[in-house]
Amino acid sequence: MNAFVHVMDGGSFTAAADHMGMSKAQVSRLVTLLENRLQAKLLHRSTRRIVATSAGERYAAHCKAILDMVAQAEGEAGGAGHALSGRLRLMSMATFGNRYVTPLVSSFCAANPRVTVEYSSSQSPPDLLAEGIDVSIYLAQYLPDSALVALKLGRMFSVLCAAPDYLAQRGQPQHPHDLARHTCLRLVNSSFSACWQLDRGDEHLTFDPEGPLIGNTAEVLLDGALHGLGIALLPAYSVVDGLRSGRLAQVLPGWRSPEIGIFALLPSGRFVDAKTRAWIDLLKEELPPAIERDMAYFTDDAREA
Repeated sequence: MNAFVHVMDGGSFTAAADHMGMSKAQVSRLVTLLENRLQAKLLHRSTRRIVATSAGERYAAHCKAILDMVAQAEGEAGGAGHALSGRLRLMSMATFGNRYVTPLVSSFCAANPRVTVEYSSSQSPPDLLAEGIDVSIYLAQYLPDSALVALKLGRMFSVLCAAPDYLAQRGQPQHPHDLARHTCLRLVNSSFSACWQLDRGDEHLTFDPEGPLIGNTAEVLLDGALHGLGIALLPAYSVVDGLRSGRLAQVLPGWRSPEIGIFALLPSGRFVDAKTRAWIDLLKEELPPAIERDMAYFTDDAREA
């Protein structure tokens, strides 16, 4: 049952094998034995994809409920449901993680010395099951349908900014159409599109920027903007310090990107052990107010102050 559920969640025998520490052939044999015992076909197999049969989908739902109860019973009996120990694998998008998540990692490690934390960053959509990640922080306007459990922790938007020296030389745009006459620096990754979407109230514009620098992390574009290379559309959290210090100036302050959500992603709704629950509780307590403090800068009252 466990092998079958991992195949369903991971979408392949390879992903299930990696997660279970077994060979692909062993996992395939386990699922075949299960089908033989049930006298029912659970999966349609081909060289390209695996699709559950209708019987397989119904059976998987029952399996998950049963395995949840087994894991909870074993966790309570063995103390895993209460003891904060073991390995906790965490992931976050790079720039966001550097600002908000890594300080919480240090706090968590100090408070829980028996937990070994493995932290990594990535700009790509996380494959939690294949990579064995317990919790990932991900930013997206929309989350694809999946078996992952998503906890929304906040929201964020991007703003246009440039170095004051650049604007002194090239002029301050008065409307998004003016951006066509400027050098633009582009952030492109799974959360941020190459095309700039800009909103002001009920107005919505899409602009295809041109410029000498494209990057998948905000750091490289921020450095380019600070050095006067051009105008960048960057997440508010990455530029707020530069705006406060005067090293950056906001361009077209009334315009911003559509909001995107900030999510904590977990592999599934199955049994969550104590260390993972403790990390989620810390995120829920500390992350939203930290994000809101930065976002508050972009309110009219804050800018006037």
